[in-house]
Amino acid sequence: MKQHTIGNTFILSGKGLHTGLSLTARFMPLPDNEGIRICRSDLPGRPTYQAVADYVSATDRGTVLSCGEWKVSTVEHVLSALYAVGVDNCLIEVDGPEMPILDGSARLIVDALQNAGLREQTAEREYLHLTKPVTFENKETGSLLTLIPSDRLSMEVTISFGSPVLGEQTAQLRQLDDYTSQIAAARTFCFVREIEPLLKLGYIKGGDLENAIVIYDKAMPQEQLDQLANSLGQTLHQDASQLGYLTTLNFDNEPARHKLLDLIGDLSLIGKRIHGHVVAFKPGHTSNTHFAKQIRQLMLNPK
Repeated sequence: MKQHTIGNTFILSGKGLHTGLSLTARFMPLPDNEGIRICRSDLPGRPTYQAVADYVSATDRGTVLSCGEWKVSTVEHVLSALYAVGVDNCLIEVDGPEMPILDGSARLIVDALQNAGLREQTAEREYLHLTKPVTFENKETGSLLTLIPSDRLSMEVTISFGSPVLGEQTAQLRQLDDYTSQIAAARTFCFVREIEPLLKLGYIKGGDLENAIVIYDKAMPQEQLDQLANSLGQTLHQDASQLGYLTTLNFDNEPARHKLLDLIGDLSLIGKRIHGHVVAFKPGHTSNTHFAKQIRQLMLNPK
């Protein structure tokens, strides 16, 4: 199969989930064999680097790429959408240190990509072909990720939070063609009990109920819950005695589907298209990107 770039330039604007900044990302076609490149258009010299695992520098509440002054966080949703739709070469110019969160999923990115269309290029697409399974285990988090040789990409993701609201969930992607209808609209999520600590650490300044699923799974005083709701811009307050989701779900297993969405974005950092079946238990950005680095090293230094 030939490589593809986007058919037309398009722009996506919105606030950053963690910085709260107003951000604009411009997506532009690139020639064959350039890969996915991200430019910080607000920095002197407009530094630009390829979106590969070599540049992963942090994974707290999102995947961060950096090299010197160049730093871009929350890249996983954009990368997931580009990979799933079939874009091999694309330049993304962003005017700040974070990608806009939009609605917390990849839906609006996929919509924009479909409107822009794809343009077939001359060079052949390169695939990662494995001859035996590769596994990564993180004993601290309990994460276990395995990539099994296959003739196409498929995934099975299981999450487990030990929560009375969000316990164990599984999501599957049998083929990439199902991504648009089954995965793209799955939004990021967090627990109410995490909000105050995250705000104190300087995260989720742009978080609200429009761009994240918020899960209330540990009872707290009504006044405290109301204050947290206010911090998220929510005027209708939840009854503090009733545990549950503060957001209407797009899918019954939306959190698991979002973890699968994230995993595709993080594994795209390998730098090649993947042929394989991925089985992931308790995936997260730290384990995902370590796994991507491990596979990338096997790809670059085959034995």
